[in-house]
Amino acid sequence: MTDQAENTTGLADFIFGTLASTEDRVEAIIGAGRGLGAPTLAWRDGALHISLSAGPDAPIEEALLHYTLDGNDPQPGVPGTIVRAFQDVPPRWDTLLWGYVRRFELTIPTGQLPPHAMFRYRAAGRTRDGSIVQAADGRRFSHLLGTYPAPGWLRGAVIYHIFVDRFATTGGAPFAEPANLAGFYGGTLRGVIERLGYLSELGVTVLWLSPIYPSPSHHGYDATDFRKIEPRLGTEADLRELVNAAHARGMRVLLDFVPNHVSNEHPFFKDATTNPESPYREHFTFRKWPDDYASFFDVKTLPQINNENSTARHYVIDSAVYWLSMFGVDGFRLDYAYGPSPDFWADYFKAVKAINPESFHIGEIVETPELLRGFAGRMDGALDFHFLQAVRKAFAYDTMTIAQFNDWLGRHQAYFKDANFALPTFLDNHDMNRYLWAARGDSRRLKLAALVQFTLPAVPIIYYGTESGLSQERDIRQGALGILEESRQPMNWSAIDADLLAFYKRLIALRGSLAEALAGMRITLIADAAHYAFGYAVEGKLVALTLINRSPEQVTLTLPTAPGKWRDRFSDREYADGTPLAVTLDAFTGTILTLL
Repeated sequence: MTDQAENTTGLADFIFGTLASTEDRVEAIIGAGRGLGAPTLAWRDGALHISLSAGPDAPIEEALLHYTLDGNDPQPGVPGTIVRAFQDVPPRWDTLLWGYVRRFELTIPTGQLPPHAMFRYRAAGRTRDGSIVQAADGRRFSHLLGTYPAPGWLRGAVIYHIFVDRFATTGGAPFAEPANLAGFYGGTLRGVIERLGYLSELGVTVLWLSPIYPSPSHHGYDATDFRKIEPRLGTEADLRELVNAAHARGMRVLLDFVPNHVSNEHPFFKDATTNPESPYREHFTFRKWPDDYASFFDVKTLPQINNENSTARHYVIDSAVYWLSMFGVDGFRLDYAYGPSPDFWADYFKAVKAINPESFHIGEIVETPELLRGFAGRMDGALDFHFLQAVRKAFAYDTMTIAQFNDWLGRHQAYFKDANFALPTFLDNHDMNRYLWAARGDSRRLKLAALVQFTLPAVPIIYYGTESGLSQERDIRQGALGILEESRQPMNWSAIDADLLAFYKRLIALRGSLAEALAGMRITLIADAAHYAFGYAVEGKLVALTLINRSPEQVTLTLPTAPGKWRDRFSDREYADGTPLAVTLDAFTGTILTLL
């Protein structure tokens, strides 16, 4: 699957996800829009607002919401179920659906909702002849009322994404040389422990580890046990030592967790497919037992967990609780979080926050911003794939002007402003071409993108090796295939790009000193086709500036500023009082200025 914006080589960027192409998006819009869709929920003006849309194939006259506040399943006629009628609002014409879409809204004042209760709900419509049409095929939705503010330690955090098999071996031994990139290179938890000095010196504050559970693959996203550690990677003692050592250095540790699917070698699945009386049959969704079952993107080796089954749900959620309570990890990156239902995530969020309210839980959700915002109250945030695509277009491919990028960024930030939903940013990951490869090896373009990333309020993520110049040998797009392993080369400890590493160290240190400024108001000073200058104002006073020159020529950017002395935080040059402020930048360079 590919994003449609092409780079300068004529190849489209590869972004893995269900809405990666225009065709995917159109199909999803039409499929979801024609019937009675899923109810959407938002907090606004001291009330809970619920909306519902009925497409041309759902000719309903009335819309109803059934909900409970005691955690029980909302069903008509069942004690504890409250029934409320939606208000009808004017319909709208939808050209893509070629029909009118009915719209319904319901507002419930906060005072009618007890804090931290589990709000479970279903929506339905009634047609003119009295028949009932279930919204979203009768699915149940849940939302944990009240809010959990972002953990305090998240402010100023920098996350480092470690692919354990490819990061560091025990004792610094050479990586193995498997027959192909899908083999095992020999990275271990002990190797991560031994490189904590490097990570601490770099300045990162959070380690995100790829899956460490028993698995037949190098990546681990196909676990055979959610509560053990893959022996190739280490032991429980190694993980405890890593968590304790990281905490001693002021770092947090996130694990990668996959609640949507398992390996077909998982004992539960093997029993479910071989034993007609297996207690695990309902842990999976069989269309025709034993060979036809739901799986992740129809990959038969990745059977999908039926998280609507209460026993399966408890197993998955209790497994997450296990790592939080027994090992003291600080949260999870949640793989393919769009797979399990919103009802599942409400139960998950309640359970993990009960163990540690300061734990952090971010989803991998490659979907629309509208859908992302709906996960507020079900997890702490989601990886910002939308920023990823925009920043690569603007600084790696030149398919978006700086003015367009700035406009997009302003709208994006405004859309999530009041959502209480973190959107950590990243430039690359293990499922796409590395940024340096996308930028055709030009580290100047990487520095520009990182400069923007690290001077925005969102928590930045570094994919292992990006800071040291690690790239890849071939594109992941090879004919009709996407060979994701190309972007998972082992860390090259003997070929560190010293200049790039020094840049990242300075950038991370600067971010730590800019925490107060980044909480202020972002103001755009220049945003044309190739030049960018934005700053942050605290209490009405401009205190920090980010300057970018994406052009192939040296330029002087002239900025109107308030009186005061400014310092270039990379060159240490000082600018005396006076307006305007003129800063000269070489081709494809940028800098940060702060008010003294």
